[in-house]
Amino acid sequence: MPQASTHYLHRRPNLPMAEAWIRVEGEDLVEIPLLGDVSAGMPIEACPTIGAIHAPSCMVRRNTYALRVRGDSMIDCNIFDGDVIIIERQESAENGETAVVLINQQEVTLKKLYIEKNGVRLQPANESMPPIYLKNSDIQVLGMVMGVVRQHEITH
Repeated sequence: MPQASTHYLHRRPNLPMAEAWIRVEGEDLVEIPLLGDVSAGMPIEACPTIGAIHAPSCMVRRNTYALRVRGDSMIDCNIFDGDVIIIERQESAENGETAVVLINQQEVTLKKLYIEKNGVRLQPANESMPPIYLKNSDIQVLGMVMGVVRQHEITH
């Protein structure tokens, strides 16, 4: 019978997202809310689910929650379909940061956020996917990625 092996990746500050991850041990785990799915691809409707996940305490701050990733738009940042991302609730993002963004008060997506002259560009970390261009008033930053919880199935 397959078993799940869990890996915890913590984001180190001030490094490009693709190089920012350090593996941490699954010790001193704390429970945080799992609030639903986030699209790493085309934005999906925001539909919260109620659940919980355990994460190392070093990834958890005051306003931390988790979202399950659906899609492949962030693979160049080492975030894959099925991963659970640990998010710190925040209402603003620096230029080029990877953020969870609410679009038009209804769709949620995970992208790199770039502030441009005519609005914002939500840039996938996958060369095969196009960016999304929006007005500043169309988006709301919900949080920043602090870590990844990845489960692999182990077959014997």
